[in-house]
Parts: sequence; C-alpha cells; structure tokens
Amino acid sequence: MAGVDPMSKVAAAEAGSRPNQLRRVALASAVGTTIEWYDYFIYSTAAALVFGSQFFTTLEPASATLAAFATLGVGFLARPIGGIIWGHFGDRVGRKAMLIASLLLMGLATVGVGLLPTYDQIGLLAPVLLLVLRLLQGLSAGGEWGGAALMAVEHAPEGKRGLYGSYSQIGVPAGLILAQLVFVAVGVLDDEQFASWGWRLPFLFSIVLVGIGLFIRLRIEESPVFAALRDENVRARVPMMDVLRERPRELLLASVSFIANTAIGYVFLAYLLSYGTSVLKVDRTTMLIVVIIGSVSWLVSIIVSAQWSDRVGRKPVYLVGSVLLVVWPVPFFLLVDTKSTALMIVSVIVLTIGLGASYGPQSALFSEMFEPRYRYSGASFSYAVGAVIGGGFAPLIATALQTSTGTSLAVSGYMVVVAVISLIAVICIRETRRV
Repeated sequence: MAGVDPMSKVAAAEAGSRPNQLRRVALASAVGTTIEWYDYFIYSTAAALVFGSQFFTTLEPASATLAAFATLGVGFLARPIGGIIWGHFGDRVGRKAMLIASLLLMGLATVGVGLLPTYDQIGLLAPVLLLVLRLLQGLSAGGEWGGAALMAVEHAPEGKRGLYGSYSQIGVPAGLILAQLVFVAVGVLDDEQFASWGWRLPFLFSIVLVGIGLFIRLRIEESPVFAALRDENVRARVPMMDVLRERPRELLLASVSFIANTAIGYVFLAYLLSYGTSVLKVDRTTMLIVVIIGSVSWLVSIIVSAQWSDRVGRKPVYLVGSVLLVVWPVPFFLLVDTKSTALMIVSVIVLTIGLGASYGPQSALFSEMFEPRYRYSGASFSYAVGAVIGGGFAPLIATALQTSTGTSLAVSGYMVVVAVISLIAVICIRETRRV
C-alpha cells in the first residue's frame, strides 16, 4: 500500500512465529549450537590432554602444552573475520542459509582433525594442517552464534525474547557436557590406546552429530524479520559499514561486555582440566566429572537468568553475573587447590552461576542493540571480538601465569582484571528489554 513505511512491516514481523515453528527454531538453535560447541570443546580438551604429545613432540611437555593452547587461541583470531563474512551474507542472503553453511564448515574441519596424521608421521606439516583446520573452526564459530541467536530471538513472541534467545546460549554448556562425556567414554582405553587412536574418536563422531543438525535446520523457516526485510527491499547493502557508522557505541560496549565471560569461561572449560591433571595431579576422570557438573550448573543458570531478564530487564541480570565474576575468582582457585572433589564442585558451581547470568540474556540483548537490517553483522562481530580478546588466549595466559609464578592466584588476578573491564561496559549499556 502506498505511503506505508516498509520498516513498520519489519517491526510487525517481530511479533513472533506460530507455536509449532517456534518449537522447531528453538530446537534448531539449541541442537545446532550444541554440535558447534561440541566440536569446539573436543578440540580444547584434546589440546589439554594429547595435542602436545601428538603434534609438538620436539618440545618439552610444558612447552608442548603451551603450543597446543596457542593453536586454540589462533582459531579465535579468525572469529571476527567469520563474524564479518557470515554477518554480511546473513543480512543480505538470510539467517537460515548461514546457519547451514557454518554447521557444515565446522563439521568438516572437526572430522579433518580426527583424520590428521601426527608429527611422527608427516613431520612439520602435521601442526601446520592442525592450525589450518583450527582457523576453519574459528571462521565457522564467528557466524554460527549470530545466526542461531537471531533465528531464535526474531521468531520469539514479544516478552519472551530472553527465553527463546537462551536456546542458542545453552549450546555452550551442552556441547561441553557432550564433549566431556565422550572423553569419559574413551577414558576406558589405556594410556597407550588413547594416545595412539582413542583421542580421534570424539572428532570422528562429529560427522553423526552434523547429520542430525542439518536434518533439523533444513526443516525450519527463515526468520520472519529477515523475510520482511527482503520483501520490502530494505536490506543494507554493506551492513558492517552501516553498523560502524550508526552504532559504534553499541559495538564497543557489546564487545567489551563479553570479554570477561569468554575469558573466564575458557579458564573453566579449557584450562581447569589441564591444571587439575598436570599441576594438582588429580586423575583425569575426576576432573572431567567436576567440569561436567559445572557445565550442568552453567546450563541451568543460563535458562533461569534469560527468563529473569524477560521480567526485570537484561542489564540487572548482567550486572549480577558480572559482579559475581569479579568477586569469585580468588575463592574459586583456593577451593580448587584443596584437591577435594566436593570443594572443587562448589567452586565451579558458583563460578558458572556468574557465567550463566552474564551469558543467558546475551542473545536478546545483542539482538535488541542493533537494527534488523544490520543485526546479524552487529551481533556476530561484537560476539566474535569479545571472544577473541577475552577467550582467544585465556588458557595460554593462565598456563603461562601459573608456570611463571608457581601459584594459581596469578590466574585469579587475571580473571578479576578482565571481569572488572567487562563490568564497566555493562554499567554503560542501555536497557533494551522494551525495544
């Protein structure tokens, strides 16, 4: 109809999808990101347990572990690039297509790691190929979260964006739980079998999960918001440039707000296992169980905090989580250092409550901070930049700090510093729940 503002139709599309489609989208977001993060976390776990001896055999054990964690960090450097690429096409071509492409790329890269020859077999080419596959994982992760988050939030009815957005968030602890359970299963192998071929099984199993994820994602409809943008021909030509021009403040604050969550999250999910087994000499199965319990706590706190944010707002929930991440790192390592399984479980549960409260509402918050026509680019780039600054080299930094000082309190100090930085950003963020 002549005279009708096209953007009013885009806004109307945000009223929510029908119930059966909502359930499919929620499942697609949760299952897809779980698979993505399963792939990511089996790499992190393998880096802590076996990559040093498989791909960096010419180095001393401590140096080999550092080198393995360095490849983990390098993958993060590709995430902002992935965020720009996936974000551009997500805003131009569609959310659904990018979800499928990112899942395929992550699956192929992960299976490739499982098939990769070791240093003893092909020499220097082995760590080089490992690095390449890690970069491909980083490119995939740079766009996966944005697509899953936006599909869930843009399909959600008003007043429930936090809840539906949390389905993309639970993929992180759910993927970690699945990854650790698989490593517990292969833990029945003796050390020689595990080092020879057992560590490859979690990577090869990924192909089954990718098939399941593709089946689910191919059955969902395109985001109604993007469909309206396309139908009204109001898509941004170069969405990333529009974000930088129109929303620089939001880009900066969103990115910085995520630094602490990803840094401390990776200390928990990637460094803690290595620290417990190599420094504290706690057996691998015990440490895996501690991490799994913490992951369950993280998953529950994500859902609870996301629902809470629908009632009280995104910012208050974020502040609770951010403050907890400032005050808990010192007690966290003091309890872990006791080597008591019960006290280690307490330490990770409290930590993951802070992680959940500062992560659960994130999909809704980041989506609400950016206009629909460049929302994929803005949300993905902010998430990726926060991840690379905070989590990219967190396990490497933690390992270096503990090795050089001989105390875990140095790692606690690092965690407090990044938590304070993110807390300042959260304080500066404007409330978005009623946007």
